[in-house]
Amino acid sequence: MGMVHTVGLVLHPRRDSKPAIDAIIEWSRIRDVTVLGLPDEVDRIDCTAVAVNADELVSRASLVVSLGGDGTMLRSMRLLSGKPTPVLGVNLGRLGFLAEVAVEELGAALSAIDAHRYTVEPRMAIRTRLPDGTDVTAFNDIALVRVPGQGLAAIGISMQGYPFVRYSADALIVATPTGSTAYSFSAGGPIVSPNVEGILVVPAAAHSAFNRAMVLSPDEDLDLELLPSSGRLVMEIDGILGAELKPGDTLTVSAAPAAAKVVRLGYTTFYERARRKLQVNGSLEAEEPA
Repeated sequence: MGMVHTVGLVLHPRRDSKPAIDAIIEWSRIRDVTVLGLPDEVDRIDCTAVAVNADELVSRASLVVSLGGDGTMLRSMRLLSGKPTPVLGVNLGRLGFLAEVAVEELGAALSAIDAHRYTVEPRMAIRTRLPDGTDVTAFNDIALVRVPGQGLAAIGISMQGYPFVRYSADALIVATPTGSTAYSFSAGGPIVSPNVEGILVVPAAAHSAFNRAMVLSPDEDLDLELLPSSGRLVMEIDGILGAELKPGDTLTVSAAPAAAKVVRLGYTTFYERARRKLQVNGSLEAEEPA
């Protein structure tokens, strides 16, 4: 008996994914597998996918297929957060970190998954509650970013309830290992293997004497307080604009280990993807002599 009985599709908002959709529909039709899509996405597909809301897609799908790039993968992971359903990323654009296969590999990949020939890479999420009570989940990062012309981000960090350090910066990024190759990386943070569990705290353009990144335990709650000297800040959740924050606001960030399960078929390793995506070749001085 195959593992895949229902496939849930999540589409890139703009990029044309018709060849990928056609491949999934054809693979599913032959095997009598149901294909589900989201209501505002299915009408972009001329196909037999059944429109269901996000909750139903998540509860019914035995496999979610993300068609796009890492942004679409992150959205799929947020939809699935906390569920055991594996998510397969199909790359429609530039090489990413989370997507696993190209469109031409899709049929073989679905058959491999159906036959249980795959592994899952558990990915940690971070969660916080906004001052208005809204819960948010991020798989890359939660960034507190200054509003231009409104003063710096001045943020006090407490661990387990004890004040630890204060940062003054253009932004403060709280990232997962998944997010270590995103905004955190551009701000000078380390590359972290997805097999490591930890929370990264990285200031962007720090103006404070203490300007180092920190790696904290996922078992410990991290409290962020906007200090009286802080400007107004906006929060970005995986790069998507969220709430505005003001001095005096506090956030508690906690880790959710293995909140998403990314399908791996062994085509490439994290280190191969990192080398290609980030152009991590190192110094010319270290190259072989001519």
